[in-house]
Amino acid sequence: MEILIATNNKHKILEIKHILKNKNIKILSPDELNLKNIKPKENGKTYFENALKKAKTFARISNLPVLADDSGLEIDFLKGAPGIYSSRFLRRGTARRAPTFHKKNITILKMMKDIPKKERRAKFVCHCVLITPDGKIFDARGECNGFIHNKIAGKNGFGYDPIFYIPRFKKTMAQLPEKVKNKISHRAKAFKKIEKHLKK
Repeated sequence: MEILIATNNKHKILEIKHILKNKNIKILSPDELNLKNIKPKENGKTYFENALKKAKTFARISNLPVLADDSGLEIDFLKGAPGIYSSRFLRRGTARRAPTFHKKNITILKMMKDIPKKERRAKFVCHCVLITPDGKIFDARGECNGFIHNKIAGKNGFGYDPIFYIPRFKKTMAQLPEKVKNKISHRAKAFKKIEKHLKK
C-alpha cells in the first residue's frame, strides 16, 4: 500500500517511516511525487483542523491514501503556548518564515528563566488524520508529558526536542535514542493508533 505523508519536513517524514515500519506499507513524500511546492494554509483553530486541511489538500491532488498531522508544544506556564502556533512561533507580520528552532528554544528558555521545576510542566501534542481515496476519514491524538529543561541538551530529534525533558529517562527528547523516542513520543502514540486502520 502506498501512502502519501502530507509534509515537506524531512525530519518528520523520516520519523514517521520509523514509526510505521511495515513491509506492506510504502511511505511516499510530496517530493517523490513532485508535490513539494504544495503548502496548505495551517489556519485552523485546532491541531485536528490543521491536519485535516493538509490531508484533504494532498488527497485531492494525489488520489492516494494520505496521512497528515499537526503537532505542537504546550507549556503550562505560558498558558498552553506556543501550542498550534509552534511552527510559526516568533514569526513577525508577513514574514514567510519563523526564526529557527534553535532561536525559538533559546527564547523559551529565557522566558522560563528562574521558573521552578513544578511550574515548568509541558506536553507535546500530535493529532493525525488519515484520508482514504474513497473519502473515509480517521483521526488519532497522542500526547507526551514532560518539563521544559533549563538548557538545550541533545543533538537527536528536531524542533523543541532539545528543551523537552522527560523525568522517566532523565533526558531531553533530543538525548533519547531513536528507537526509544519512536515508542514514547506524541507522534508515535498518534500514528500507532492510526496504523490499526491501515492494517484493516
